[in-house]
Amino acid sequence: MFPIHALNKRPHSESYRGRFAPSPSGLLHFGSLVAALASFLDAKHNDGKWLVRIEDIDPPREQIGASDKILKTLEAYHLHWDEDVLYQSKQSDLYTEVIQNLFANDLAYYCQCTRAQIKKLGGIYQGHCKNLDLPSNDSAIRLVNNTPVSEFFDKIQGHVKCDEALAREDFTIFRKDGLFAYQLAVTVDDIFQGITHVVRGCDLLEPTARQLSFFSALKVSAPQYSHIPLAITEQGYKLSKQNKAPAIDNKNPVPSIISALNFLGQQPPKALLESTCEEVIGWAIKYWSIDAVPKVKEITL
Repeated sequence: MFPIHALNKRPHSESYRGRFAPSPSGLLHFGSLVAALASFLDAKHNDGKWLVRIEDIDPPREQIGASDKILKTLEAYHLHWDEDVLYQSKQSDLYTEVIQNLFANDLAYYCQCTRAQIKKLGGIYQGHCKNLDLPSNDSAIRLVNNTPVSEFFDKIQGHVKCDEALAREDFTIFRKDGLFAYQLAVTVDDIFQGITHVVRGCDLLEPTARQLSFFSALKVSAPQYSHIPLAITEQGYKLSKQNKAPAIDNKNPVPSIISALNFLGQQPPKALLESTCEEVIGWAIKYWSIDAVPKVKEITL
């Protein structure tokens, strides 16, 4: 049921197609580097392609110029992507076509429930608007979640079990403020780009269950997922752009890469500190082991 023109544009099948998908809400910090490096190394160690996608579908949260600076940082760290960068802001026509297709197959409906109303009822949406045939104005759009997923296998974290009530929820794919929801954009773009493997942080473990449900609704095979530990401060905060985590140094990348490799359990030799960035990345590609990544959800720095 996926739009035929999108299927026609999908890349030819390859053994491994990975991706890094930052949002331009700020510059890359150490936590971002860990995610970018892990996804890059896993792709390159497996002779795969590594793509970069800029998730710029939430303008109020975006920082002017951040997209270009993110790409320059990746280049400075010798994390070179294959194929053109995909900007989600250019995908609106495809997202709209997918939503229209879902409506045509009775897999979407308009919803006017507010977060406050849902929270008052226990925090889980109960399908109140499902059969009300509401108008499109001042409405969100929800997916009819006929194939809920509450557990899945993760290559790093192993068996993952999510909240079953949340897994059954008809989740939002288009927001009341007129913006496409993350779950729609990430799932459609993974299909569009032919992504076969996703390596990313454990903050996205629970959303993975919804994405798996969405893949099932679209009748498309899902990627293989691997979730790396999150970098946490001593105060218990995740390193993030929202928490104003400091940007990594573009002028002296080697120490940051070595720290990221240690964080990922790769045990780089100390002599690499005296090497060039290209040499460090070359070593990391050759000796990368996803089995060595700590099987925990958080690591305090």
